[in-house]
Amino acid sequence: MKGRTVLVTGAAGFLGSHVAEALLRRGDRVRGIDDLDPYYDPAIKRRNLEEARAAGDLPLVEGDIRDAAAVAEALKGCDAVVHLAAKAGVRPSFADPVGYADVNVRGTSVVLEAALAAGVRTFVAASSSSVYGVRSAIPFREDDPCDRPASPYAASKRAMERLLEARQAETGIDLPCLRFFTAYGPRQRPEMAIHLFAKGILEGRPLPLFGDGSARRDYTYVDDIVDGVLRAIDRGRGWRLYNLGESRTVPLSEIVALLESALGRKAAIDRRPDQKGDVPVTCADVSRARAELGYDPRTPVEEGIRRFAGWLRARS
Repeated sequence: MKGRTVLVTGAAGFLGSHVAEALLRRGDRVRGIDDLDPYYDPAIKRRNLEEARAAGDLPLVEGDIRDAAAVAEALKGCDAVVHLAAKAGVRPSFADPVGYADVNVRGTSVVLEAALAAGVRTFVAASSSSVYGVRSAIPFREDDPCDRPASPYAASKRAMERLLEARQAETGIDLPCLRFFTAYGPRQRPEMAIHLFAKGILEGRPLPLFGDGSARRDYTYVDDIVDGVLRAIDRGRGWRLYNLGESRTVPLSEIVALLESALGRKAAIDRRPDQKGDVPVTCADVSRARAELGYDPRTPVEEGIRRFAGWLRARS
């Protein structure tokens, strides 16, 4: 159902700005909340907002999702929520497990309770493929056990899922929860591998490659992620977990090669040991999302890397 008023939490971020822009372009009204946390340069986030605002009006409450008053202000007039705000990143979570739990679990609870109080009946939540932990059997299915997270970040996202599931059962709200698999594309956070490596190649800096390059990920282009989010708003019913991925695993070494080809330059590699929290493989089974949401990822990684490289070159 289009023509809704949707609150996007984390609206100034990579995915949040893309989701807000897509909602505006299809005719929805959008409000945002974001605290512009300095995890990376807030100027980048402000630029994300300006790009999204090219599609329409996007009022923003600059506030923390743990602040109930700020969330209530942002929710005024909204009938749906896309909850993307979170403390992100596997590796940094080892240094701040309390902060990750506070934002990703308690903060989510604050947003959900405020949404329920405001009469919102559709709440789309962002989770992560990290909840699956270390496993070699692929693809990952939504009903696989997720009881051994490999990082505080993953644990916080799994705890968030269980909290949301419990509240949905009590309230009956429509609450699709989306497990994203390695989203990338224009506006990607600067510390994420594809962006970090591409910048390094352009600037002639060695790339910090952890492990031997054989770690495989299910890289999912941002347009496909956004399509899945919008479909979840429109079609999600009750409590349901959905994987949003591309369903193909690509070694990190191949990503470097694709970036070299797209940018026309060779990479210098700085090999480093594996890091805590890294997993050997991720791969999404998206059959549930296909059947129930009509999700259909269309951007192979070769094309996605080419588009990202073009965007980055235009910014450099």
